Formats: sequence, structure tokens, C-alpha cells
Amino acid sequence: MPQPNLRVDARADRVVATLDRPEVRNAIGLELVAELHALCAQLEAAPRVLILTGAGGVFASGADIAQLRERTAADARAGINMRVFTRIAQLPMPVIAAVDGWALGGGAELAFAADLRIGTPRTRIGNPETGLGILAAAGATFRLPAIVGPARAAELLLTGRLLDAAEAVEWGILSSLHEPGALMDAAHAIADRIVANDALATQYTKRALAAPREAHPEIEYELQAELFERPEKRERMTAFLDRKAKR
Repeated sequence: MPQPNLRVDARADRVVATLDRPEVRNAIGLELVAELHALCAQLEAAPRVLILTGAGGVFASGADIAQLRERTAADARAGINMRVFTRIAQLPMPVIAAVDGWALGGGAELAFAADLRIGTPRTRIGNPETGLGILAAAGATFRLPAIVGPARAAELLLTGRLLDAAEAVEWGILSSLHEPGALMDAAHAIADRIVANDALATQYTKRALAAPREAHPEIEYELQAELFERPEKRERMTAFLDRKAKR
């Protein structure tokens, strides 16, 4: 029986998904894409925080080049990686990428699809696709400018250079660095803060963040109007006022 490419640890409030293809440094192939789609279906049906990481000190070395070399124009138009990364980006609850080691090409684009990214001092991230005769076509051309700005995105995508961990923090791709042994603890600490908050308020905040500029401010009005009518708002605010009164 073939071994899964994605190890999934499903908990009540979060899911940890670990890319695990050690023989190809966690390269993203068709089997892994299928497993990511199956995971997304679970998280769409039962929203939870998702922590994405890679086994063996590597996040993901990119798309599976052996498979990619044989793909045709029809495969490009099918958007194999783009579709699953978009589905990950659109999950109801936040996605945290815990990036250790290499995150190259499609691996970088998988990280860009997350809402939050943290790394280690040995993280290296970038998109060398033009050196292979292709472009970064799984989200980097629009997600990366939103993260680092258009000028810096152009520099990375047009030159194909990689950022080290300190540069990735400086540029805003990673929000913090942690020693490899502490990376998952840091990811879970972020998840703990998220799940302590109201789940629907968190989902609506993510939805507003992802909305196009022209959707604002109306989207905030409508989402907030719904939240204002829920009993959870009164309960949480009453608890806050009670704690404040006891200080």
C-alpha cells in the first residue's frame, strides 16, 4: 500500500499537515495535490486552523520536476497547483505555514497561500522558475506583490534569487524566526491565540482581508451587522467588562 505524501494530525480545533516525501525533499506532485484537495474538503466542511509544515528540515523543494517536465499546455491551463493553493488560501479559518529549510518554486507559492508564515534561521525561500524555462504560475505573481509590494516581488520573480531567513523577515514574508526544534511550538502558540477568539469573527476577518479593494467598506458593514446580532458578541463583551470590573 503506498504511503501518504501528507501526514495529517487532526485535532478538535486545528489540523497539522506535514508534507512528507523525503526522497524528493517534499516536492509537490500530483499525489500530494490530491491529498491536499482531500484535506481542504475536510476543512471546508469542519473549519479549523491549519498548520502546514514539511518533514525532514525542508518545507517543500518545489513542484515535482520529473512530473513538471512532462506537462503540456493542457496541463498548464488546468492550473494543477494553482487550484489547490487557491483552495488552501480560501479555507474558512487561518492557515499557518511553518517553514523550515527550503521553500522553492511551488513550495514558496504554497507558503504564500497561507495567512501567516513563520520560519527558522535555515529557511530559504524564492521562485527560480524562470531558470527552468517556466514562470511561477501557482499564485506568486499576485500573492507575492500583496505580501512584499510590487517592486520587491518583481525583483524576486524576474531574477529568481532566493531570500535567506533574515531577508524573508525584513521583507515581510516571514513574521518571525524560531530554532528548528521550537518551530512547531511557535506555530501552535499562534493557533492557540486564534482559537481562543470567536471562530466566526475570525472567519469573517479573514474574509474581509481577502476581499478586493472595491468591496470595502461595504463588506465590513455586512459582516459586522451579522456579528452584532449574535449572542456570542454580548457574552464575550459582558465577560470582558466583568473581568475589567474585578481588577
